[in-house]
Amino acid sequence: MGKNSFAVVIGVALFLSMTCMYLADVHAKEGISITRAATLDNLQVAYNGESNANARYLAFARKANEEGYDAAASLFRAAAMAEQVHYERHAGEIKKLGGTPKADIMAPVVNSTRENLESALEGETYEHDVMYPEFIKQAKKENNKDVIEAFEDARAAEGVHAKLYAKMLKNLEFSKSLAKDFYVCPVCGNIVDSITTMMCPICSADTRKFKKVR
Repeated sequence: MGKNSFAVVIGVALFLSMTCMYLADVHAKEGISITRAATLDNLQVAYNGESNANARYLAFARKANEEGYDAAASLFRAAAMAEQVHYERHAGEIKKLGGTPKADIMAPVVNSTRENLESALEGETYEHDVMYPEFIKQAKKENNKDVIEAFEDARAAEGVHAKLYAKMLKNLEFSKSLAKDFYVCPVCGNIVDSITTMMCPICSADTRKFKKVR
């Protein structure tokens, strides 16, 4: 092989090597972009859902008060505060990923208090059993620890909310005209009807910081 031919072969080899490296870098960056978009999309869905839940529960609370179900109204207000904790935390994670929190607040459909409790129970159960587990799975694939923690705390809190709604449904008539206090964790959105521990059972926050709601 002549010197010129050898030089051409070397040149082609170097070109192909650089091209492969470039494509690999592009694909890697695309992978990061896709991954980031997946988490960001999930956060936006969660932010929108929690924002709407906040508005819906406040409307449900007003209806409960109108019908004389004051304990149910207090629970709805506590849940609304808890959902605010969730959407504010999700907003912070969205901003970390370079996004802007966006919520399309729909006009709440308000029925009787019993129907509203059933609707709320269904929504909380879906978030606990379906939505957040899927979001957590994706966040774990990306090893985004802050998002994983935010989603796991929200999922655990939604499970508590569902149990409280189920209990209120069971005792709705008995609790009519009765006042009831609830306490909301400002870190994870957990709700308790009495403070019996020094730390939140979900996120270990100081229970002295829990916010009282009636």
